[in-house]
Amino acid sequence: MNLPPLGALRAFEAAARHLSMKQAAEELRVTPGAVSLQIKELEATLGVPLFIRRTRSLALTPQGSTYFTALRPAFRLIRESTAEIIASARAPVLTVGCTPTFAAQWLMPRLARFETQAPEVDVRISATNRIADFSRDGIDIAVRHGFGQYDGLASERLLNDDLTPVCSPALLGRIGDLASPDDLARTALLHDASRRDWQLWLKAAGAACVDGSRGPVFVDSNGAIEAAKAGHGVALARLSFVERELAEGSLIAPFPQRITSDLAYYLVYPAGALDRPHVASFRTWLLAEAECLTARSQPA
Repeated sequence: MNLPPLGALRAFEAAARHLSMKQAAEELRVTPGAVSLQIKELEATLGVPLFIRRTRSLALTPQGSTYFTALRPAFRLIRESTAEIIASARAPVLTVGCTPTFAAQWLMPRLARFETQAPEVDVRISATNRIADFSRDGIDIAVRHGFGQYDGLASERLLNDDLTPVCSPALLGRIGDLASPDDLARTALLHDASRRDWQLWLKAAGAACVDGSRGPVFVDSNGAIEAAKAGHGVALARLSFVERELAEGSLIAPFPQRITSDLAYYLVYPAGALDRPHVASFRTWLLAEAECLTARSQPA
């Protein structure tokens, strides 16, 4: 059969919830007579009475109670869904493009601070290893790893790419202290896709007897860092990505030597992006977070 008119269902649901024609009418912004008429039309359609009408009170019949029990969650879901859609339409959406590694190791652990600062902004992370197209992918602002030169885009240096070995305290408990870079020959070297980085670091540290090509290779530095935390070897990590782990003590940096690359992480955005206040506020927050990290990581 066809569904009863939505207006009649709304009138019944409101009257059943309040057990009052008057309060239902106030909620629906109509007259009590209009609510009563719609409910009578619904009762005629269903062929059963839904209310017991008394002089000063209203009660549901058994059929009315059953019907209300079925309709109430449906109307609640409609109200909640409508409220969510209206709220999302009003909230500015900020889509940030970055690699999965940057998202997991650097951005996500800090993002709650921005959400506290700007709770009205709906932040969405587009994490991918491919270079996102701002227009096609709907990206507002991005973080890219490179030399900072991107045609048609503004770029600001965000984080340097200093690399240093890190490992878990449990590893040192098994193999003993790593007193010098040559001691790395006693454990596995954990690589991400940039296998050449270990060879560069070992050369800079003067560890000629350590084979920088050996050891397992992970798709990205997330895997290498997690393996290091689990005690499976020593990873060569970007300091900006392991600041939290170093502070907590789940990782330690046994050597002071770092290698600095010409590569860095850059904040990138199209011309005119900062005209949107939520993009401008995110840029300001992100640069401030990076500046604080840089200040903390400077040697004493």
